[in-house]
Amino acid sequence: MFISSAYAQTAGAAETGGAAGFLSLAPLLLVFVVFYFLMIRPQQRRMKALQASIEAVKKGDQVVTAGGIVGRVTKVEDAYVEVEIAANTRVRVVKATLTEVVNPTAKPAND
Repeated sequence: MFISSAYAQTAGAAETGGAAGFLSLAPLLLVFVVFYFLMIRPQQRRMKALQASIEAVKKGDQVVTAGGIVGRVTKVEDAYVEVEIAANTRVRVVKATLTEVVNPTAKPAND
């Protein structure tokens, strides 16, 4: 037999342990932490603010629906809001479909 048997080297494998395992996971953990503080947390704040403004909607507020309809609130119920979109044209929309509540006392930027 001209070919000798090859054996795997096991001395180096026994020395690598927990420290190398942690160092290989550190970049993944760092990316998750960065995503949490730059993307997830601000989005949660925006959603809480939107929910609070929808719950506090009152008669006279200007709202935007998910369908893009802009109008002024004329009547507020528990789950529905009546929105006037033109003179004597009123529609009932579900409160949950409101995407923005505009402050009626705020001045437009370019007017």
